[in-house]
Amino acid sequence: MKIVDYKPEYQPHFERLNKAWLNKYFKVEPVDEWVLTNPEEAILKDGGEILFAEYDNQIIGTAALKLMEPGTYELTKMAVDEAFQGLGAGKLLCSTAISKAKALKAERLVLYSQTALKPAIGIYRKLGFTEIPFEKGVYKRADIKMELRF
Repeated sequence: MKIVDYKPEYQPHFERLNKAWLNKYFKVEPVDEWVLTNPEEAILKDGGEILFAEYDNQIIGTAALKLMEPGTYELTKMAVDEAFQGLGAGKLLCSTAISKAKALKAERLVLYSQTALKPAIGIYRKLGFTEIPFEKGVYKRADIKMELRF
């Protein structure tokens, strides 16, 4: 398994992978639809990154770093194809995103999630994220905010 950077031809994978888990557990919100169909505008143009996990010549996972403000990135749109879960793609994507954030001179990395997504929360905690006060309104489905300070 390897991590590769965004290429325009990967946009359909970014959309497919994220919509799969969103539709399974929640619903695709308007902000999701816009980000997933316009990742270059929504994430990349302001200095963000989008990563993909490639396994056996297939794109099986993705994660993005979105610049929120100078020094702060959001780890967002992390998804792994259900057929390939358990291979470590989520942990590899997350740890690579942490390394990328450090390389981008981030002071902290934040994320919004849902406590019902126990495997994801477990990965975040293992990699050093801690829970911080959650402000409502960013995502309807989120009920936890976490951060990792560098």
